[in-house]
Amino acid sequence: MMFKKKKKIIHRKPLIINRFFLLSLYRFKIYVYRMDAKKILFITQEITPYLPESEIATICRNLPQGIQDRGREIRTFMPKFGNINERRNQLHEVIRLSGMNLIIDDTDHPLIIKVASIQSARMQVYFIDNDDFFQRKSTVTDEAGNEYEDNDDRSIFYVRGVLETVKKLRWIPDLIHCHGWMSALTGLYIKRAYADDPCLRNAKIVYSIYGDDFKVPFRNDFGKKLQMDGIAENDLRSIKEDASFVSLAKLAIDFSDGVIQGSESINPEISKYIESNKQIPFLPYQSPETYLDAFNSFYDVVLDKNQ
Repeated sequence: MMFKKKKKIIHRKPLIINRFFLLSLYRFKIYVYRMDAKKILFITQEITPYLPESEIATICRNLPQGIQDRGREIRTFMPKFGNINERRNQLHEVIRLSGMNLIIDDTDHPLIIKVASIQSARMQVYFIDNDDFFQRKSTVTDEAGNEYEDNDDRSIFYVRGVLETVKKLRWIPDLIHCHGWMSALTGLYIKRAYADDPCLRNAKIVYSIYGDDFKVPFRNDFGKKLQMDGIAENDLRSIKEDASFVSLAKLAIDFSDGVIQGSESINPEISKYIESNKQIPFLPYQSPETYLDAFNSFYDVVLDKNQ
C-alpha cells in the first residue's frame, strides 16, 4: 500500500518592516538629497543674539536658518567681538581649527576659532577671534563713537580667517553670501589670492550692501597690505584714490557674481554704480516678509549663470 507524502505547508510570517530600517532609508534619502543641495557660506559682521539687534544682525540670524530649512547646507561666520558674552552664549574654542598665524603688514596674528549653537535653529555659528583685533568692548567704534583706526586690518584678518578656516573644514561652498563692509574683501580674495585653491576657486560671491557706512576712510597703506597677499595693483583701482566706504563697496561689487540691496536706503553713489554694472545680477531691496524666498531664488540665478 502506497502512502502519499503530505505536502509541507509553509506558514509565511507577515512582512514586518523594522522601524530602524525605515529610519535608515529616510536618512539615506536625506543624504542623497543633500548631495544635490548647494552649499551656502554666510560671512557677516553681526548676528543676534550674540550682538544687539540691527538690520544686519536680524537678517543674518534668520537667513541661514531659512536657507537651511529650504534644503541647502550652510556654514555661518562672524567676528568674536569683545562685547560678546562667551559664557552666556556658550562659546568654546575649536582647537583643531585654531593655531594658524596670519601675517598682516609683516606682523603675525594668531587665528582663534570658536563655535556656538543656536539650538532653536539647529544652527552653528563660527567665530573668528584674535586678541589684537577683537578683544575690545565694542564692535567697530570705541565708547566715544570713534571708528577704530585699524578697522582695515581687522577686515583683512576677518576675511582671511574665514577662508582659511573653511579650507581646514574641507567644506567646499558653492556660493558665499557676504553681509556688511567687514566682509567686502571676500570676492577679491576668492578671485585673486585663492583663485587656485580647490576648496574656494569655484565659489560664487553675493554681496549685500547695507546703509552701514563708516565715515573715516581706511589708512593710505590699505592697498599695499592687500598687494602683499598676492593681489595686483590693477585689481585695486576702486580704492586707488581713497579707501572710503563707497570705494570699498565698489571694490566688492567688481568682484561679485551677484549684488543684493540689503537696506531699503543705501548710498546713492553706490546705487548708480550698481546700475552701471548691468552684467552683474542685482536683487533690489526685499521686505522682511519676502526676502527668504527671494534670496533663495537669487542664489539659483547666480549659481546657474555661466555654468
